[in-house]
Amino acid sequence: AGLERAGAELQDGDVLVVAQKIVSKSEGRFADLDTVTPPTPAVDLAEKTDKGPRLVELILSESKEVLRYRPGVLIVVHRLGFVLANAGIDSSNVAPQNDGHRVLLLPVDPDAACANFRAALQARFGQNVPIVISDTVVRAWRVRPVGISLGSAGLERVPHLHGPSDASGRTLSRTVHRLAEH
Repeated sequence: AGLERAGAELQDGDVLVVAQKIVSKSEGRFADLDTVTPPTPAVDLAEKTDKGPRLVELILSESKEVLRYRPGVLIVVHRLGFVLANAGIDSSNVAPQNDGHRVLLLPVDPDAACANFRAALQARFGQNVPIVISDTVVRAWRVRPVGISLGSAGLERVPHLHGPSDASGRTLSRTVHRLAEH
């Protein structure tokens, strides 16, 4: 609908990048912190990180492993395999509901969401446009957040360039361009 309102058309070579927050909201990935009952391990870790025990319980429930923690920081391996602070759980631009404190979780299956969205766009517009779900994350030794791909469809994420020449005429043997890195 946004494309039609803007009078824009999808073209060959376009790549549509969608913010994770939009996908998570469309999937209803909200969690109300007031309904979470944290067990003892979450309460203990909350004390060590200066985070609320209910939030810590949600972080643990979305994670495979805790990598590091200290006051103010909880770094985990998310169930999708990403190394993230707080399992990517976010409360910015998430309106409360019934006076509760809601947060937003990452999409259930970002690659499947991309494939479904891509198929819907193809059915509606007749264009075969690659889709990427992006999110911003904080990385060590970076001043600002960086964008990453949580999922994609129709796009070779990491093309390996073996054989062609670079700008100086040298044959590429180990060059990798990351178009969308998970």
